[in-house]
Amino acid sequence: MAKDTLKVSGVTYTTAESGYFEKRKLKRAAGVWGLWGLAVGAVISGDFSGWNFGIDAAGFGGMLIAFAVLIVMYYGLIFSIGEMSAAMPHTGGAYSFGRAAMGPWGGFVTGLAETVEYVATTAVIVFFSASYANGITSELLGLSLPSWVWWIILYALFIGLNTAGAAISFKFAIIVSVISIAIILLFSAMAIFSGAFSWDALWNIEPDTGQNVFLPHGVLPILFAMPFAMWFFLGIEELPLAAEESHDPVRDIPRAGLWARGTLIVTGLLVLFLNTGVLGAEEMGTAGEPLLDGFRVIVGDQLAAVLALFAIIGLFASLQGIMFAYGRNMYSLSRAGYYPKFLSLTGTRQTPWVALLAGAIIGFVALVIVDLAGGADGVAGAIVLNIAVWGAVLAYFMQMVSFLILRKKYPNAKRPYRSPWGVFGAWSAAVIAALIFVGFLLNETFQPAIIAIVVVYVIALAVFGIYGRHHLVLSPEEEYAVSGGLHGDPQAEGYGGAVEEEILALDGTDPEPK
Repeated sequence: MAKDTLKVSGVTYTTAESGYFEKRKLKRAAGVWGLWGLAVGAVISGDFSGWNFGIDAAGFGGMLIAFAVLIVMYYGLIFSIGEMSAAMPHTGGAYSFGRAAMGPWGGFVTGLAETVEYVATTAVIVFFSASYANGITSELLGLSLPSWVWWIILYALFIGLNTAGAAISFKFAIIVSVISIAIILLFSAMAIFSGAFSWDALWNIEPDTGQNVFLPHGVLPILFAMPFAMWFFLGIEELPLAAEESHDPVRDIPRAGLWARGTLIVTGLLVLFLNTGVLGAEEMGTAGEPLLDGFRVIVGDQLAAVLALFAIIGLFASLQGIMFAYGRNMYSLSRAGYYPKFLSLTGTRQTPWVALLAGAIIGFVALVIVDLAGGADGVAGAIVLNIAVWGAVLAYFMQMVSFLILRKKYPNAKRPYRSPWGVFGAWSAAVIAALIFVGFLLNETFQPAIIAIVVVYVIALAVFGIYGRHHLVLSPEEEYAVSGGLHGDPQAEGYGGAVEEEILALDGTDPEPK
């Protein structure tokens, strides 16, 4: 007879109450194109705002080197998480990988890093979207609203979109991703054929003493540019979070990741070269609306505002995609009991509306606090951007460590897809992520972000240690880890029920393979 509780790996699992998983259902609605749209849409706003601060840090040459290094990191990362997500086709993503490899504490640390990443990234996109939107309404309508009003409007609109149903979310992702790519291609053509692009403008930052125009501030600032260069790709790693909403996660998630990565490399290079060549590197390094400013140079303020109506769609694409990500991340951690369990309720439309609302409230409060603490002139966006990237880098490193551990820990687990870069890919991504992490510690301007995250971790780990670890539930992510990689595919096995009873019937010793 199955026991009501199971103590293993320093935590306690309790039997889920009747109807627990029925109240937390997700709906399978995505094919490979929906996943591609989700991945591209989540990232594409990085081509519109945020990345350009890296040019201020390292010059155009330094930013170009940072971009090249990050291509290597993201190839290694996406190949590795593609293998893990095919083996673990459930919503947990990074948390699930960390849990299987490093136990409950490792899973919680990794999952919390991804929560920080996605909630903060959404806040950054809201910040820049508000800036674009206010610029448009000011030019066309003479209407200007306070930033906090725009933040509320944007959060409310996209919570509504993401709670309307998974099918709507994926269709929206495809549409806005295609439109965003079209806007970047339009800008690129206009930059080239209008004559506004200048090769010399790429190097117009005055070099420091002893430096040159390619690296005007020297070599070390390349490290400081990497967090901003990540904005060209940050968010693509969310794909595993859609596993329980994908028709065929084992096949389609790795494939969508490969196509999305190629798409983003092309769009990133176009913007990096052409937008900078139109504005000039010195101006680009501090621009709050770089693509809109580029349109202004080419066609003037009024027509640029009209074009920006289309350009803001790129920001909206990422707002929808990253909000999807934090909703599923918080949902999976809540369903397993790491976060309060009510956050994983999904309602009649089978979307995690409570988690979506909670993440929006946290992001809005963070923007207000940073803004009141002196976040004028775009500093609020930059500080929260640093928080997002710090969380991402920690999550990346932990996932690559998980990959390396899982290759040895669960040698017999099913791996329908294997990373073509194998162990090398995981090591390369881990080393680059660690370097970016060190860059944060060395750069004084990143200290507010580091302090904020340390405070979050101290509080969260204390709460988990005192209370949360004694009230976990055998969700699919936990079943996979506790069973040694033999259970945890909800598409094949369902949720709870016989699988849960089988695991709870164990004798209380740690069943995970050593």
